Parts: sequence; C-alpha cells; structure tokens
Amino acid sequence: MPTEDPIVDSPPAAHPAVHAEKNAFLVGLGERARGLRARRGMTRKAVAASAGVSERHLANLEYGEGNASILVLLQVAGALQCNLAELIGDISTSTPEWLLIRELLERADETNLRKARIAIGQALGTGGNSATANPRVALVGLRGAGKSALGQMLADDLEFPFVELSREIEKFAGCSVAEIQALYGMNAYRRYERRALEEAIQIYPEAVIATPGGLVSDPATFNQLLSHCTTVWLQADPEDHMKRVQAQGDLRPMAASKEAMEDLKSILAGRAAFYSKSQLSIDTSAQQLDATFQLLRSKVRELLQLPG
Repeated sequence: MPTEDPIVDSPPAAHPAVHAEKNAFLVGLGERARGLRARRGMTRKAVAASAGVSERHLANLEYGEGNASILVLLQVAGALQCNLAELIGDISTSTPEWLLIRELLERADETNLRKARIAIGQALGTGGNSATANPRVALVGLRGAGKSALGQMLADDLEFPFVELSREIEKFAGCSVAEIQALYGMNAYRRYERRALEEAIQIYPEAVIATPGGLVSDPATFNQLLSHCTTVWLQADPEDHMKRVQAQGDLRPMAASKEAMEDLKSILAGRAAFYSKSQLSIDTSAQQLDATFQLLRSKVRELLQLPG
C-alpha cells in the first residue's frame, strides 16, 4: 500500500508570479506527470524508485523546475506505465476517447489501419473512402516523375481540366513557390498548398491534378487528397528524377551531385510509404513517355469505368 497520498504529497502550488515565469511547456509537462501519477495511485517515492531518479528530480519535473533529459522522461513514462507521447502531451493522448482509440489502433497492421482511416473519414463526414474511384485524378510523386507532362496528356485524353497545383499556389500567394518559402517559410507554403487543393476540389468535379512532391508531408492535406481524389503515384529511378529536373533547367543539383543524389534517395525513401497509399502506381522509368502514357491512360480509364 502507498505510504503517502498520491494527491497531496506535493508542496503547495507556487505563487502566481513565480509560476508565470516558468516555461509553459515544462509546467504542462509537470501537470501531466502529476496527473498520471495520481491516476495510477502511485506516490512520488514509488515513481522515483521505479524510474531510477531521485524524488527531488521528480518533484522538479512535476513543478516545471529544470529541464529533464529525454532519457529521464522515458524512465518516468515507464514507471507511470504510459508511453512518452502521453507524458509530453501528444493530442492523441489528450482525452480518454483519444487514448481508447489509440489503444485499438496501436497493434493494427497497415491494411487494418487503412480500413480504420477510411471508416473514421466516413463517420466524420470528411469523405474518407479512398477505395471509391473519383473523377478527380491526382498525380503524386517526386519532382521529375512526369506529373506535368503525363498529367496534361491524361487531361486532354479524358477531356478534363488540368490543374497544376504549384501554379495555383503561386496565384494565391502572388509570388513564386521559391519566394513563398524564402520570404514566409515552409509553414506558410503548406497553408497555401492546402488552400489551393481545397479550392481545386470545390471547383472541379472532374480534373487531373498534378501535385507538388512534398504535399504528402502534411497529413491533413494528404488526407484531403486521398478522400476526394483518385490518386496515382508516378515513380521513377533516382537517376531519372535528377536528369529530368536538370532538363527542366534546374542546375542546382550539379553543384554537389553526389550529395544531391544521396539527398534525393533519402527523400524518396522517406516519402515512399505515403506515396504508396495511392490507388494506382506507374513506373515512369520502365518505358518511353508514350508507352507510359498508354499504361496510365488504360489504368485510369479502367478504374473510373470509362471506355478504353
């Protein structure tokens, strides 16, 4: 049995003026640590012993004093029988419902996670059913995959509008993509990107949309795309990506080609799991442009149930 009340074994709250001077994140972290300890019915002494830290160290953590290392936080989370996300305040641990949903999904494989994502989207009325073919066809993939060339060809063939999302972003911002990122930062660019996609979805019931390569980096925007478009991943070998970008007039990779190629491969590896959520995948390095287009055309028409 605990030897002290887990709720009252802490010193009185600090004076408001002192409390206001503390870092807000550290204060919130301490409040969560105390709350988790109370929920578990554990004394500070018991948590400290289990975590392998001193009671004073734990008390400092609970009252926002000092900055605990990530290893100490891992030890405390282990002692409190929670994951690190819950301790640091990740939104997916912020309420009992979040925690219960998280627990249900925690051990699910990719197939069941996809089913859950679609079901949640349907339940919330946000679309979600990426299993249904949609006459908005969105091409995803890294720059140099062929999205612009193949997208225009596919749009002409289907007699759909062609939307180059990067151009729409520039219209919203009144400057180039490079200027948006240089002047306002990546967060501002992602906001313009989401706004451009949302408007394209509202305006065009049918369209072929060429998306920026990094769109998948923003989960909210990518969810919008998956929910409202038929998605096609245009893949290519890293060497082809590099050659095509250079052919478009971008000579920046030439300055340090070895390092640029390694960066390119890392980006591809990091995004592949997101691109692979697409309903179709076409390897644009496997054949010439005309043959690639015929394959793309055939697969899209079949999926949309259009005559070939």
